[in-house]
Amino acid sequence: MGNEVVLRGRLVTASLDIADGVVAADGGLVTFAGPAQGFPGVLPPEAPAGRVLVPGLVDVHCHGAFGSDFSEGDAGGAERAARYLHGRGTTTLVASLVTGKPADLVRNLGMLRELVGLGLIAGSHLEGPFLSGHQCGAHDPGLLLEPDPALVARMLASAGSTLASMTLAAELPGASELSGRLAALGIIPSLGHTAADHATAAAFLAHAAAALGSSGNPAGRSRPTVTHLFNAMPPLHHRSPGPVSASLSAAKAGQAVVELIADGVHLAPETVKLVFDLVGPENITLVTDSMAATGLADGQYMLGSLAVTVAGGVARVDATGAIAGGTSTLLDVVRCCVAAGVPLRDAVTSATAVPASLLGLSAQAGDLRAGMQADVVVLDHDLALTAVLRRGEWVSAPG
Repeated sequence: MGNEVVLRGRLVTASLDIADGVVAADGGLVTFAGPAQGFPGVLPPEAPAGRVLVPGLVDVHCHGAFGSDFSEGDAGGAERAARYLHGRGTTTLVASLVTGKPADLVRNLGMLRELVGLGLIAGSHLEGPFLSGHQCGAHDPGLLLEPDPALVARMLASAGSTLASMTLAAELPGASELSGRLAALGIIPSLGHTAADHATAAAFLAHAAAALGSSGNPAGRSRPTVTHLFNAMPPLHHRSPGPVSASLSAAKAGQAVVELIADGVHLAPETVKLVFDLVGPENITLVTDSMAATGLADGQYMLGSLAVTVAGGVARVDATGAIAGGTSTLLDVVRCCVAAGVPLRDAVTSATAVPASLLGLSAQAGDLRAGMQADVVVLDHDLALTAVLRRGEWVSAPG
């Protein structure tokens, strides 16, 4: 094809950890990924000491970056945010919307549908409005609703097939029925922003898993998720274990995937390591929950309709002090996991193969195999970013 790229270094994927590996790409697709001694072409010189090659990262929960929030409804800003994240190693992402006015949600889903068509994002995620007022976190409590079939129909019509997931509080009237409706369409029900007890949360996840498994949805999505485990839900208590215990049990059984915002702010490193030890990397998807301040300095920002102040890289809602999303990239999250004691291959698995599988994209993204999209992140010995290849083209963050 005339634009072959050949990279050499330690190759780390969900299935490989090769000290001297090669990734070759041509025409936007991977043509080889494996040991250097098995590469059929001309080998490049030995890589600089410590160079690491990993698949492009996949984030299923992010709200924006580089000064733009996907909930603003600004297509230009949304595109800048997506391109910034591409240049920081997140080559596949789902754009998340916070709770907003129904008309705004409908409009913004249509805007994100256009970005999917341009290949900038892989889909959209509705984090609201069907959430618990007792666990609303950085969502405007005045805009929360109980599941409304008419509103759901409007949102689905606007998003078409691009809506990838929806967060629901399991205890709300109609939540279980809505999860089944979503699953039948290949949309991932996600338990989150919930005050449900263990039994209600467990039943929700079991119902969602069964509905996805029996739906035969064309997207190939087979497991529900848990929106940022531990955050915006009651803490695990020995006499009232709540949604945390239900989520961990479902993940351990392979019936759900838990999101972890392992950025050093939302969760203690010991908690992150514990979850990896308990349920395994194959049942975890690392996410950022990133907001507009990602990639920018401390200051004043908006998350949906709420004013947010970022200080020391930590975003908090001005009115309540609640943590208001993240300011880290997914590569930052991977580094935090490794610093917490999670093996690099496990962290990479939960930031690539698992989220790609959740989205039904395992044939295109989340791994490095011949025929897949040429999405490669090049790191140095400290796991600092060196370069990003997306669909066979070198990309960098704007600004």
